[in-house]
Amino acid sequence: MPGERWPGERGPGRTEAEREPTAPREPPAPPGKGREEPPYAGAWRFTAPCVDSAAPRARSAVRDLLVRRAVPVRGELMDTVLLVVTELVANAARHAALLTPEIGIEVSTGADWIRVAVEDDHPYRPAALDAGRLDTGGRGLLLVTALTREAGGVWAVDRTASGGKTVWVRLPLPGGPGGEGHGAPGG
Repeated sequence: MPGERWPGERGPGRTEAEREPTAPREPPAPPGKGREEPPYAGAWRFTAPCVDSAAPRARSAVRDLLVRRAVPVRGELMDTVLLVVTELVANAARHAALLTPEIGIEVSTGADWIRVAVEDDHPYRPAALDAGRLDTGGRGLLLVTALTREAGGVWAVDRTASGGKTVWVRLPLPGGPGGEGHGAPGG
């Protein structure tokens, strides 16, 4: 859409809400973790219009953020994180747009984990379809589930205070058990 700005873009007219936070707020520490957090640890949130074109732009913004912050997400793990972001944003744009003018996208990192979350205002809680169905669409959460499990992570859906939902995925970073603590819905 004309006039949109994304994290990392330069140009006149950027509002404070469109800028990446300069002082990240710390994500909660995983249970049992008492070590000092690495310099890349933190949480960043931005919003995007709830439209189809938001998915590739969110993917690009997340990739740029991870590279700038030197989060140890590379190779197959980077591909997984970016595909998860793309699927979650695309799902929100496809299924929640009627009630959601903007979606929230959050990336948070700890010493041994990364969490990506997409928040919308629609109360419907998504579920992965059966793999055997013949539908031509609706495979996004099946893909998210498979990628998350393969990477040793977890995903879930939480209700927001406003009645919407946050769909999140937490993946371990190299060298740590960052995916422990929650189970995937229905699994």
